[in-house]
Amino acid sequence: MIVLDTHALVWWVNGDAGLSAPARSAIEDALSAGEAVLVSAISAWELAMLVQRGRLDLAMELDEWLRAVASIDGVSLAPITAQIAAQSAKLPGEFHKDPADRMIVALAREQNVPLITADQRIQRYPHVRWIW
Repeated sequence: MIVLDTHALVWWVNGDAGLSAPARSAIEDALSAGEAVLVSAISAWELAMLVQRGRLDLAMELDEWLRAVASIDGVSLAPITAQIAAQSAKLPGEFHKDPADRMIVALAREQNVPLITADQRIQRYPHVRWIW
């Protein structure tokens, strides 16, 4: 099982070269092994904000894009549970204030799985495993 950061999800779904080879391989390996690829529900919020601000163009409406992603075998949209929300507010050590990143990191920590991310702020955080 792995968790995808929002940008990793977009790059993977769009076949973008920005997704590193190790990240792409980890996703493909998880899916071929029948393991879950988790996407936090907060990523839907992040994507909606990016689309609304004109910072992201999708080939289809966001709702349709999210349904298409959710229909990929092995991909699961993980809800923001009370436990994950609470954990995101009390991550150990120093971590930046971005609420979406905090929720995504809390999900990876809760599931005890690596996070696929290019975000160097997350990569510098020693309390989560990551792949890039």
